[in-house]
Parts: sequence; C-alpha cells; structure tokens
Amino acid sequence: MTRILGIDPGSRITGYGIIESSPQGNRYIASGSIRINAESFPQRLKQIFDGVTEVIALYRPQQMAIEQVFMHKNADSALKLGQARGAAICATLNNDLPVYEYAARQVKQALVGKGNAEKEQVQHMVKILLNIQGEMQVDAGDALGICLCHSHHRETEKRLRQVRL
Repeated sequence: MTRILGIDPGSRITGYGIIESSPQGNRYIASGSIRINAESFPQRLKQIFDGVTEVIALYRPQQMAIEQVFMHKNADSALKLGQARGAAICATLNNDLPVYEYAARQVKQALVGKGNAEKEQVQHMVKILLNIQGEMQVDAGDALGICLCHSHHRETEKRLRQVRL
C-alpha cells in the first residue's frame, strides 16, 4: 500500500489530498487546503513550504504528485503558480519524497476519460472513486484528482512491466 500526497498549488490557496493506493483500489485519507494570508509574495511561498511540510509530517505520504504549470493567457499568473509549485516541490524533496508531475489533460483523461473534461466532471469522479459524501473544497478535490491520476499511472506501469517479463 502506498500513501500518495496530491498538491494543487496556488499563491493564495494550495489544496492537498492524501489517498492510500493498492492493487485493490484507492482509499481516501484526508484533504484540505493551506490558506495563505501573507501579503508579500516571498512570505506566501514560505507559508506554502511550511504548510506542505506540516501535511507531510502529519500524514506521512510516500510519494507526491503535482500538476504541471500550463500557460494560458496571463503570464504573471503562470509565473506565480510556478513559484508556488516550486515551494511545494522543495518542501516535498526536503522530506526525501519522490515527486511526480502530470499535465491537467492527463489528470482529466485518467479520471473522466477525456482530456478536455470540465472541472465539475473531475470533481464528480473524485467523489465517486473515493466514496466521498457531501461537499468538497475545490482545491482539495483537484489535489485528490492528481492523487488518483498518479495511482492509475503507477498501477498501469506495474502491469506493463509484468507483461514485458
């Protein structure tokens, strides 16, 4: 059984999700968000680093998965998101965990079956796959989706290795 930490980085809210993954399936452990309240951007990055470090200490994941940055329209937003990702990745590597990165299209493909799925479809599938009842924070749901994507990719790679042997 492998405990996976998923991170949905943001400069104001960073979502996290924790699942346990095994060949028998995935089990929800926890999810939430790290709310950033510092005004200066360097202090926000420190809060992300500290928050991810705290989540790792509390839940003891063995691997971390995070979404890759994509460039849409606003270059400044993409740069800030990239720096937030960097703070989360550094906190993870500082705790000697391997980091896996997935494009948003890969996450959507793994959960919904199509890379251009809507955010609501992804959230719906996260709730179904992890048997989560009630409301779920959007950032935490995205982080759980990244966890599930990583779990699916891990299991597929294992099966492919077995076929090649």
